Amino acid sequence: MTDRRTVLLLPGQGAQREGMGVELYGRHPAFTACTDGLFRSLDSEGARLAVEWQRAAPNPALDDVGVAQALLLIVGYALGTAVRGLAGGPDVLLGHSAGELAAACLAGVFPPEDLVRLLAARSRTLHPDGRGGMLAVAAAPDELPEPFEPGVALAAVNGPRHCVLAGPEPALRRTASSLLAADFSFRRLRSSHAFHSPVMRHTAAQFRRELGALRLNAPHSTLISSRTAAPVSPSQAADPSFWADQLMLPVLFWPALKSLLDEQGHRPGLVLLDGSSDRSLTAAARRHPAVRNGRSLVVPLLAPTQPDARGADLSAWTAAAELLAGGDPSVRHTAQA
Repeated sequence: MTDRRTVLLLPGQGAQREGMGVELYGRHPAFTACTDGLFRSLDSEGARLAVEWQRAAPNPALDDVGVAQALLLIVGYALGTAVRGLAGGPDVLLGHSAGELAAACLAGVFPPEDLVRLLAARSRTLHPDGRGGMLAVAAAPDELPEPFEPGVALAAVNGPRHCVLAGPEPALRRTASSLLAADFSFRRLRSSHAFHSPVMRHTAAQFRRELGALRLNAPHSTLISSRTAAPVSPSQAADPSFWADQLMLPVLFWPALKSLLDEQGHRPGLVLLDGSSDRSLTAAARRHPAVRNGRSLVVPLLAPTQPDARGADLSAWTAAAELLAGGDPSVRHTAQA
């Protein structure tokens, strides 16, 4: 049977959940060492983040962008480090929004110590003009009522009929009223800012300056951009604007995932490792024919978040580990072949 390549999918803003990945802490050495190291690097802020990470639901602190994105990046990077220990992979990395920075770090665009700097810079550069909100809508982009309210923009395409709108609060409330009147299903995401919309331009400009102080390298493994829905080139990886402008441009996660599955999902097939605790990336992947017909697999890595995060179990991780270790002979890290 032909080997399948492994793809690590990392979530972004809106997918944060209480205790995401905490079931691995203290029980998986690489994951534990990685999270401990990153928390320590952030000094007192890291200590606060560690407490918020393990706090049981409901935890309003996760609605704070600085807390949510820091934890998404730390858990995402630590999870990628743990996956390397399972199968030597992943072969391909695809991150959604903030998850793309964790994926870039895993691909060698910048070292872990610079990830810590980016965590601090990401929070420090948030401009008041970017405050607002985000709405997840059960619709394809071309099904949405237009024109949008001034300031509201398409922020993400997460599935064939799942997109996100973002904008300043008054305009977003009017948009929600219009969607309700038109009988669209939607929900509010946990975000205090209108990410991936033009109102983030001031934050993007400041973040670009922060990135300019770092050494950015070509990725050493395949890194798919959710900004372009294509592999990141060496010149793109080295350009601070490429990463900073992500803040004000739409996330093309579904086009990126669809393109990957269209090209490689049927033969030989892919193993998609879902790093989200809300299984949102699994839900997206299962929309594709290559997953529905069994040519490609989608494997959740984390337990669904429970009311008490400390009660989460290791069953999801154990099942993934057994699969990658040889439970399915078609799943091996192809770079070792």
